[in-house]
Amino acid sequence: MKEKLKRIDGWLIGILIFAAFLYGWSIWKAGSSNDFYTSAIISMSKSWKNFWYASFDPAGFITVDKPPVALWFMVASVKIFGLHSWSIVLSSVLFGIGSVALIYKMIRPYFGRLAANLGALFMTITPIVVADSRTNNMDATLVFFLLLAGYILQLAVKKHKAWLVAIAFALIGIAFNIKMLQAFMVLPAMYFFYWIASTVGWKKKVVHLFVATAAVTIFTLLWPLAVDSTSSSKRPYIGSSSTNSVLNLAFGYNGSQRLLGQSTGTGGRFSGMGNSQKKQPAQGKTKNRPTGSKKMKSPGATATANKGGQQMGKQQTGGQGTQGGGSGAFNIGTAGPFRLLQKALGQQVSWLFPLALVGLIAAYLYEVKRQKKWWKTTQKQQQLLYWAGWLVPVAGFFSIASFFHPYYMIMLAPPLAVLSAIGVTTFIESLKKQRDRWQLYLIASGFWITAGLQAWYVYSYYPWLSWIIIVGTIGTSLLAVFYQKAHKNLIYGALAVAFLTLAPGFWSLTPTLAGASDAIPSAGPDLLSNSGQSSGGLGSESANTKMIKYLEKNTKNTKYLFATMDSNTAAPYIIKTKRAVMTIGGYNGTDNAISLAQFKKLVKEGKVKYFYLSGKTTSSSIIKWVKKHGTKVKTKEYTDTTSTASNQKQQGTSPNKRGTTGRPNGQKGQAPKGSFKKMAAKGQKTGGKAPSGMKTPSASGQGQKGMSKNQSQPSGGSMGGQSGTLYKLN
Repeated sequence: MKEKLKRIDGWLIGILIFAAFLYGWSIWKAGSSNDFYTSAIISMSKSWKNFWYASFDPAGFITVDKPPVALWFMVASVKIFGLHSWSIVLSSVLFGIGSVALIYKMIRPYFGRLAANLGALFMTITPIVVADSRTNNMDATLVFFLLLAGYILQLAVKKHKAWLVAIAFALIGIAFNIKMLQAFMVLPAMYFFYWIASTVGWKKKVVHLFVATAAVTIFTLLWPLAVDSTSSSKRPYIGSSSTNSVLNLAFGYNGSQRLLGQSTGTGGRFSGMGNSQKKQPAQGKTKNRPTGSKKMKSPGATATANKGGQQMGKQQTGGQGTQGGGSGAFNIGTAGPFRLLQKALGQQVSWLFPLALVGLIAAYLYEVKRQKKWWKTTQKQQQLLYWAGWLVPVAGFFSIASFFHPYYMIMLAPPLAVLSAIGVTTFIESLKKQRDRWQLYLIASGFWITAGLQAWYVYSYYPWLSWIIIVGTIGTSLLAVFYQKAHKNLIYGALAVAFLTLAPGFWSLTPTLAGASDAIPSAGPDLLSNSGQSSGGLGSESANTKMIKYLEKNTKNTKYLFATMDSNTAAPYIIKTKRAVMTIGGYNGTDNAISLAQFKKLVKEGKVKYFYLSGKTTSSSIIKWVKKHGTKVKTKEYTDTTSTASNQKQQGTSPNKRGTTGRPNGQKGQAPKGSFKKMAAKGQKTGGKAPSGMKTPSASGQGQKGMSKNQSQPSGGSMGGQSGTLYKLN
């Protein structure tokens, strides 16, 4: 018993508790989080058919734009604990904590306890990891399965078991059914690692990797082929696909379009959201469209945007779809080799990027020198190559890709955390041995470059912190390198590391202090002055309760509460009523999920009696038919016009006092004044709201301004701040 207790790492326990706090505190205030997926969770919990297909609506009319595996865990949580704000995000919290534990397990056997604890800590305080782990998006689940696959592959190499190799690669197939081709980014690293690390003969390696390829293929295609082989009349339409096919969704919208630019549902390709500093796409599938913005131009058109090509998503209160701490839905910087270091993405994940690269080089060269046989790899070198094999393709893809959200940067968190930890450990070991001065100087330079990058990140918020980071890191690292007395130089080295964790540690704390659970998750001080906070209940405030009462009164025996074109309009009503809302055009309102003839048949059968036409829908034959043959319901029947006018007057006059979405790159903004302690106190007292009279930075230095939902959301019930018209179908 005593031996078991000795083996327990107290530091790891503390780190896991800290991770649980960061990821889980105040998730009971999460609201509907990403209400697109919350609607699916509710719908999937109602029947096995909906559960299997990841149906967006309770009637099983159309699916969400991702496979179902991550949602299955969320539905299981809801079935066990009931439907609550916290239960819909609980699985993400647990997977986030699990990822921290796996980082530790993967590092310790090869680089020791110190490196394992540092890696776990760096993973814990990566800002985007915190933000993602507090939502019902798929990313925290995806990263856990990718890490689990890597851990199982390590065991396979160690134990020489072919079946473990098959399991490791099968987990990548499962990960594909979490977020599709994004999971395959780590496959090259896994193949290469097994080939160089396994000590079995090359013939057995070929056989093992052949079995592994079969495993990943089977588990990848099992669900997509099962769905695609089912008659379209017996299953939901595959949302966001152009041919009602899962494979088309995987290789089209969730595949090539991520790299080349979105074309599905836009009428034509538009490139690079964020590729240009002057232009951005005017229309396309943007989860969470701008609130209170002017009507978009025709597909393919471009519009002047703020620096970095920022396109802002909708802002809502209640933690439902808020923009978060500074990154717009498509604020992904300018494509190029340094995109990941730019503020748009770097503030979410890249705080230790230079240290990770320098640590990789220094640790690898040290092993080369120690072995004196550069053509042979040690176990440590094999591990370094695995993490480099994860980092390089992921970083390369996101450096040039056109269509993704900033929170996808969680894919970079594991290799950056691990390589940074290894770099620091190599530095500490060199200090202990007082040799290999070249290694000390090399890693110390990594400290200095990292400090400079962090100082640039925080300067627009806290100039004083920039100087603390630079002076503290450079000063203590120099003392560590040149101070010859034993132990004291280690203290200086530890202080240098501590200075480098100040800023990312605070950034990672902001989603927790703000109680954020955003559809487009991000972290940053702007969260502490945003108005986008939860009221604590599950159920979207964007749903017009008067319209719900009217519709429920008049659709008691009707299959659908109403029909509409896009899921952003439908989602809050599904969440609020638990009833089916027909989303004819899927997420964008542009899917071809149903023909006019089929729709008219449903109307004739009495399954659809009402159509809600929001102000952001695209032209279609169904809309033309509704306008021609439908009867407009009197506005006073479903809209509280007095309340609407009052809200617009009170909330639409001062946009900069509510709901920020961050600063354009390089712009010095008005950060909330005061120390970390004061900021934390304000965040706790106000629940993340700005103190009275405080102005927060504009979302754009040139054009658009960030607005919260309350500024322009009419009580007509349309999501995205556009009013709508309710038609009765004859």
